[in-house]
This record gives sequence, C-alpha cells and structure tokens, in this order.
Amino acid sequence: MDIKNNIKKIQDYLSGKPARLVAVSKTKPADLIKAAYDEGIRVFGENKAQELSEKHEILPKDIEWHMIGHLQRNKVKYIAPFVSLIHSVDSIRLLQEIDKQARKNDRIIDCLLQVHIAEEDTKFGFSKEELKEMLASLEFGAFENIRIVGLMGMATFTDNQDQVRREFKSLKIIFDQLAQQSTYENVSMNELSMGMSGDYKIAIEEGSTLVRVGSAIFGERNYA
Repeated sequence: MDIKNNIKKIQDYLSGKPARLVAVSKTKPADLIKAAYDEGIRVFGENKAQELSEKHEILPKDIEWHMIGHLQRNKVKYIAPFVSLIHSVDSIRLLQEIDKQARKNDRIIDCLLQVHIAEEDTKFGFSKEELKEMLASLEFGAFENIRIVGLMGMATFTDNQDQVRREFKSLKIIFDQLAQQSTYENVSMNELSMGMSGDYKIAIEEGSTLVRVGSAIFGERNYA
C-alpha cells in the first residue's frame, strides 16, 4: 500500500478545487495515520467515538478530528473536549446532548446536519421537511454551545453514477435553500460534506466542500 502516492493523487485532483480532504482513518492503526500525517494530512475522520478518543490521545495534537459515523448520545462525552466537527447529526436529541457536553467543556462544537438522500433505508438523516421543521423550532433556537456549519449526506451505494449525481444534486439544492433562509446566529451554511472514495469526484462536481476518503488512501478496511 503506497499511502504517499495515494495521497498525492487525491491532492493533485483537489488542487484548485473548493473541496478539502478528510482522510477516513476508521479501523486503521495509529502508525498508518501517522504515515498520512507525515505526508501533510491534518484532517482525519473516524466513525466510532471511543476509537476516536483513543487515537486523539496518542497522535499529534494539531490533528483536526472529525466524527463522521453514526453517533450515539451516550458517546458524545468521549469526543466533546476536542472534536473539531461532527458530520453526522441526525436528530434534535443528539443536538441536545452535544450542546450539553459542549457546555460542560466550555466549547462551541461545530456540527453538520445529516440529510437522508439515498434510496437505501440503512442510511441515517433528516428528511428535507424534518430539517426545516427542526431548524424553525424554539428548542433549536435555544442551543448556545453548538454551531451548525453545513450539511452532510451519503449517496446510495450503487454503480449507477447518474443516481449518485442526482442524490448529491438534491442535497446541494437543500444546502443552498438553507443558506438563503437561515435566521439563527448559530447556523451558517459553509460546509457540504458529501463524497467518499468511490464517488468523491462526482460530489465535488456537485458542490462538495469536504470529501471523506478512506480506502483510496489506506486500502480496504479490516473489520475483524
């Protein structure tokens, strides 16, 4: 596995484009993450809170850690002291817990709201209607220790590139609408997290600002 060359290929593609790379290091050992760090990568994404916390303890402190996986409310406390961005906020109850833990740590935590755009039932996220309803609620307006900085979505796992493009396009439309409509101080639509190893080029063409790339850097994952 040639991490150095893999990173160079992706960074060459991203050069001049408005998207940043989140190197998805879930299930990967610290030495591989350090190898990517030594090639200049500073933003890493993990999908399990405890694994993220453990890696934060032993790896360089200038790493910007992103939580990209489904986050359970009882695990927020593990990452609240240091996490830079939570991509996968999919309920107001989760936002309540993030706000609570951020307040305990005297922080404001940046979050992305996850929108369900795929045709698969296994994906998490708000529908367009749920999103608008939640953002308009008094409950949401009371949060003081979170900042919504954009949206995240996952396309259907399919070889049909037209479908993937259509789903990314639909998320960009919602993103643009919310960017124009938001009246809350703690909402600013700056980041659109969409695209992974297999579809990040399409995602960038459709407006992604954050691409979550793992296997194209580190090779296939071992979940054993």
